[in-house]
Amino acid sequence: MIKTFGQAYKFVLKNKVCTVFGSKNSPYPSLWDNTDLSEDKPKAGGWSPKVTAVWDWKTRIPQTYPAEVFYGKVRGGDAVLMEMQHFREVHYAEAYQPVHELDVLCQEIFELIRLEADYTGPLRKRAIERLACTKSQFDTALKKLQISLNVVRSNDPKMKNDFWLPMREVHLDIVQQHER
Repeated sequence: MIKTFGQAYKFVLKNKVCTVFGSKNSPYPSLWDNTDLSEDKPKAGGWSPKVTAVWDWKTRIPQTYPAEVFYGKVRGGDAVLMEMQHFREVHYAEAYQPVHELDVLCQEIFELIRLEADYTGPLRKRAIERLACTKSQFDTALKKLQISLNVVRSNDPKMKNDFWLPMREVHLDIVQQHER
């Protein structure tokens, strides 16, 4: 059972793909289900040690080891950590879908990100104002853009919240390899 950042990192590498918080329908093991920390909330309030650790690991593992671990979403919408070689050799080819094959809102939100990468909040606000979509429609489109591997979260440790970039800006080598 996982108790430390190092153990969580090794768990990802060993399993190739793991969900962050788990899902009944997922074929992948989860960090959550394999973490042995207390789920009791502190009396002073806040998150339990388990929630705090898993939330930290989902961000810090790909930031610390960007050449070894990819963070993204898979079909069904689960957030995953994926061993980079598996991402390169298996997952990208299976999951990539060109943005022009997605619905119009996805294409429009992709263009907003392509022209001006941004944090989720300001990006959502721009999309709602410019594209007349709802928060729910925006969130669904952003999830589809992640699943289809058109956008990715920045691994820059200075970014404290989700900052969205086009996939090719972060993983140009992988994108070009599959364009050939």
